[in-house]
Amino acid sequence: MEKYLYVLQKSPLFKQIKDSDIFTIIKCLAGRIAHYKKDKIIFLAGDTLTSIGIILSGAIQIINDDIYGNRTIISELKKGSLFGESFAYANLDKVPLSVIACEESDILMIDYRKIIHKCSANCVFHNQLIENIIEMIARKNVMLNKKLDILSRRSTREKLLAFLSIQSKHSGSNTFIIPFDRQELADYLCIDRSAMSTELGKLRDEGLIDFHKNSFKLFSCE
Repeated sequence: MEKYLYVLQKSPLFKQIKDSDIFTIIKCLAGRIAHYKKDKIIFLAGDTLTSIGIILSGAIQIINDDIYGNRTIISELKKGSLFGESFAYANLDKVPLSVIACEESDILMIDYRKIIHKCSANCVFHNQLIENIIEMIARKNVMLNKKLDILSRRSTREKLLAFLSIQSKHSGSNTFIIPFDRQELADYLCIDRSAMSTELGKLRDEGLIDFHKNSFKLFSCE
């Protein structure tokens, strides 16, 4: 656990909590580390949720598979991110989406019920944990609203430009790396991969973007 202290220090869940208290908190929350190989399922849609996770290494994707076998990537989360909390605190009987490891990953699993219910030791950090978890859920709602804005665009071209614009702003540069390969990007934007590839080629020919694999450069429309 000690080797992941630097990750935990940067986790929004432990914001404004002393480093010396982090391991005490994890013990209080019945924390345990689980290892997942690439493409292994962490949560499966329909499961009963008992824990939420913090990514210590690797990355995960939250996905939705419909009855026809179509996959939509809801989001991809990297090291330090918390996941599962929105499902947990919505009091859902079953998890509505699946979570998979898209890289080999170590996940700190914690009992979410112990965050909002103070333990018998009456630990002083519980109020801060509750504030942190509320802020994290609110920030994820903002992120989902941004995705809804992308998906509301009518054409493949508009969806691509909206997505790339957000990625550029997030990185603070017009040159940036996106977290998806081509199929994953199509799944994230809910568009056909072939049509997307064609549109990317057109945007490059028009001088609006340049790209190599998952590295992109976005040019001004002016």
